[in-house]
Amino acid sequence: MTGNKIYNLAKKIWSYDRSLTGNGVRKTLNEFNKIFSGLKIIEVKSGTKAFDWVIPEEWNVNNAYIIGPNKKKICEFKKNNLHLIGYSIPVNKTLSLKDLSKKLYSDKKNKNAIPYRTSYYKRDWGFCISDNEKKKLKKGNYRVFIDSKLDKKGSMTYGEIFIKGKSDKEIFFSSYICHPSLANNELSGPCLLIHLAKEIAKKNNNFSVRIVFIPETIGSIYYLSKNYKKMKKKIKFAFNITCVGDSRNYSFIPSRKNNTNNDNLTRHIYKYYTKKFKEYSWNDRGSDEKNYCSPGIDLPMCTIMRSKFGDYKEYHTSDDNLNKVVNKKGLNDSFNLITKLHYTADNFSYPKVKFLGEPFLSKRNLYPHIGADILPKKIMLIKNVLTYSDGSNSIIDIANKCKTPVLEIISIINELKKNNLLNV
Repeated sequence: MTGNKIYNLAKKIWSYDRSLTGNGVRKTLNEFNKIFSGLKIIEVKSGTKAFDWVIPEEWNVNNAYIIGPNKKKICEFKKNNLHLIGYSIPVNKTLSLKDLSKKLYSDKKNKNAIPYRTSYYKRDWGFCISDNEKKKLKKGNYRVFIDSKLDKKGSMTYGEIFIKGKSDKEIFFSSYICHPSLANNELSGPCLLIHLAKEIAKKNNNFSVRIVFIPETIGSIYYLSKNYKKMKKKIKFAFNITCVGDSRNYSFIPSRKNNTNNDNLTRHIYKYYTKKFKEYSWNDRGSDEKNYCSPGIDLPMCTIMRSKFGDYKEYHTSDDNLNKVVNKKGLNDSFNLITKLHYTADNFSYPKVKFLGEPFLSKRNLYPHIGADILPKKIMLIKNVLTYSDGSNSIIDIANKCKTPVLEIISIINELKKNNLLNV
């Protein structure tokens, strides 16, 4: 199963120290490049302006830990990089437990897990610890050590893939690579997409495909600041991929406009190819769709998920791992679903019949030569596809009118096209 390959990649890069910037992101993209050599790795200098934002300083960590009164280390970065608050400044000092407690963050709802916290745009520091471990800390002095570096001359790194199709119009995929040691919320999306790119590149695609691997929020903002005019002209379908590695029910967030071909296509695929799903509203947004669909940009992007970010108990904690949450079957099923999304988008059209009146199907072996009171299902489907193919109905409209999964409709359309009955 492709799910095995996706899972094994996630396992390999699990411990890399990813953030908005830094060497962990570069290492991750270098691993992706081994799978798909067409990946272009791009550096953007810290301090570069992007709309209302600025690319932050590059952040890297050598080590971080706390030594307690008993001389034992706790909150060791090298054992779990979630222990250190993202973008923590260098620190080397001794604090009382009372003062240290102000810099310790725990999750009281999930007492055994280490929470994930960041301070990207204000210089600060801190550690994350399970609530149960925090309660066991004894009074006394604690030595805090953070060996990190914030570099104004650094850069932000992202990856981009372009697969040329017959048309220069594009299907766009995006996922983010800025979370350390989080399996569903982070690694499931980009690890799935790099394998999807490999499969798409083998095919003779109608539309071109572009895939970006970016740090969340600042990455999409920068990318849009440089490309949004061209994107608005070229992108026909767009999907943000996140939280697709578990085996729970599927979900999605529609575009801000909520009535695009992208929205209708996604609803149809979810309806016919998942057992159960939830459609969230635009007010439930929270990932990069908020930038891709923002006023003035208005790309037709849907965010594709299983469990929605923020809505599952392991979210942004050490429990979101490759044992408790993400599994091979979940990844494989999600890969198959997203493959269907791409295939349907790649075959999207408004078919139109070439003939006035009912075409003569028998001479094309599309209709039985001996009549029957009840026609086979496929014959009725052919006749229904033809009657709705007036150039005003999309393949999704026709599939919905026929109450038939769109992949069956595409198969019928391809057959009618070969018989010179349709323009698509």
